[in-house]
Amino acid sequence: MDLSTVRDLAAATPTTRNRVVDLLRAAAIVVVVLGHWLMAAVVVRDGELEIGHLLELAPWTHPLTWVFQVMPVFFLVGGYANGLSWRSARAKHLSYAGWLRARLQRLLTPVVPLLPVWLLAVVVAHAAGVPAATLRTASQVALVPTWFLAAYVVVCAVAPATLWLWERFGWASIVGGLVVGCLVDLVSIGTDTLAIGFANYVVVWATVHQLGYAWLDGRLAGTGRRLGLAAVGLVGVVGLVWAGPYPVSMIGLDGAAVNNSYPTRVTLGFLGLLQAGLVLSLEPVLARWLQQPRAWSATVLLNTRIMTLYLWHLTAMVLVIGLSLLLGGPGLGVTPMTGTWWATRPLWWAVLGLVTLVFIAVLGRFETPRRDDSPAPPVWLPVLVTVLACGGLGFMAAKGIVGADGVHWWWPVLVVGAVALLRLPVTAHPRAGATSPRGPVPGPRAYPRTPRPQG
Repeated sequence: MDLSTVRDLAAATPTTRNRVVDLLRAAAIVVVVLGHWLMAAVVVRDGELEIGHLLELAPWTHPLTWVFQVMPVFFLVGGYANGLSWRSARAKHLSYAGWLRARLQRLLTPVVPLLPVWLLAVVVAHAAGVPAATLRTASQVALVPTWFLAAYVVVCAVAPATLWLWERFGWASIVGGLVVGCLVDLVSIGTDTLAIGFANYVVVWATVHQLGYAWLDGRLAGTGRRLGLAAVGLVGVVGLVWAGPYPVSMIGLDGAAVNNSYPTRVTLGFLGLLQAGLVLSLEPVLARWLQQPRAWSATVLLNTRIMTLYLWHLTAMVLVIGLSLLLGGPGLGVTPMTGTWWATRPLWWAVLGLVTLVFIAVLGRFETPRRDDSPAPPVWLPVLVTVLACGGLGFMAAKGIVGADGVHWWWPVLVVGAVALLRLPVTAHPRAGATSPRGPVPGPRAYPRTPRPQG
């Protein structure tokens, strides 16, 4: 997308649009990208790649994850956007199936090119004799972003239900979500059953998502109320870490007895309260700043390619590391955690940023799916797509696509096939006309319109 188009979109933005929503979405993803690049403490010695993790090498960084684990902010923003979107659909008498299909097309289409690229890469590399362990690590690192996409898609799919809970029970629904999250952890950790803990991928993140409804409805108006919410979150996180089995780091650590993010623990729910209260207390200041044309244009630009940036930034890092290793390790000879290593992090970010920009330039168009004017599908179709796509994405984020027995090609094929189902031709039923979404999938050109989905 050219800059003139971005400027036109920015200039046409209605005064009713909450620009802070877009800013927080963009800022959260940028923090995640820079954080992932920073945590990769890699070095090449004698032609061999040594992989380290910043959080494991520098325990003093663990408290900083309370700031830099910003996925709660993204779910907060998602709640605002999805609440606005579903209410708009209800007012227009659009069906849940049509609404969910549009959301899935917007969220899942950008992942389509990523999976075939990685599948082809590992198939060729495996046939060339590259060790399976190396390919498994590379593909797992590159596909880490898909865990969040899977979780977010599921939370979007249940948004009408969670919005109903919010509209019916208000703050009690959020308290109830945190209580259920605590019970899930109690059983999971108490019985040492990791699988049970994965229920909190939905419970905890859907609860944080509901904070966006509170924001949308003005139930978090006023600095005092927002700082009070932050205080509740702070007390909750500190209490759980101090008295419970939870580690200080809000980002997962390999080998830790309990991780806060794998699977998601209730600590991240309370972190969501803390972060939501703090960032929303800055909303008036941020809103005034976003009235400046340059600030808003930059925000619009980031949001038009936000999923491509998120999905491809670790592929860019793996590519740079792989090329450096093939060339003998130029640029990767600095020992992590030294003064020189820290001083060169901005250069590291710049190199990875340039490579990522190439991916965005080539693949960013997938964030603007073509217009779908077909009738709303039967409800089972988008639900099935949600189950298949999120299951495949979640598995690849955890395991990569290469095992000891070879390339597990069926997982990326499953996801791409599931996304393709969204384009199946649908025959309109006699009563379907009033419930069929006839507008474009929300995309960059949604900026000049209102009300439109912002996520």
